[in-house]
Amino acid sequence: MSPALRTEGLGKSFRLHLQGGLRIPVLVDVDLAVAPGECVVLAGPSGAGKSTLMRCLYGNYGAEQGRIWVRHEGEDVELTAADARATRVIRRQTLGYVSQFLRVIPRVPALDVVAEPLVAQGIAPEAARERARALLLRLNLPERLHGLPPATFSGGEQQRVNLARGFAPGYPVLLLDEPTASLDAANREVVIALISEAKQAGAALVGIFHDLDVRDRVADRLFEVLPIRDAA
Repeated sequence: MSPALRTEGLGKSFRLHLQGGLRIPVLVDVDLAVAPGECVVLAGPSGAGKSTLMRCLYGNYGAEQGRIWVRHEGEDVELTAADARATRVIRRQTLGYVSQFLRVIPRVPALDVVAEPLVAQGIAPEAARERARALLLRLNLPERLHGLPPATFSGGEQQRVNLARGFAPGYPVLLLDEPTASLDAANREVVIALISEAKQAGAALVGIFHDLDVRDRVADRLFEVLPIRDAA
């Protein structure tokens, strides 16, 4: 089976202009392949580059070396060579990302925040809101909050909106950066179930989980990300 997401020789460094242009390498020769229906969890110590790798996979960080391919509408598309318009289409239809923080337009109700990516995919607004409502309720966000902007919510409530928005569209490839960090035990169980259902539907998932119990329950395998000083 062809990978839904893969990298070849991926490299990324940062340049510290306030330190005389000092170059700090973070990722070197990363080869990763994720199959449909598989959840690969990035492992490694803090500072090894796990979040940097996730942001490269989504295209928030440009890769300096190597390539990233994503399976989009039946074709392997090189994300590292895609222009801004193509990247927007890939993100709308194929590649989702649940970050650690919810970033939305102020004053937009939570229900519309979750429904928005569904509407962008062409789903009728009322059907999109119904899907959003069901996911928010499943994540134990009471209906009285659905019409309020998430900026007024607690961190855990915002993360549940973030998760509903990420899982609602049924992306074929989904990146999860600490999705359970702000959640209680009950909502962690909901996220574990959502991940399982996504895998059963054929989605390829890449995640970072510092909660080892959650990690061990969702991971099909671990992908070790080593600090550059430890890399061979």
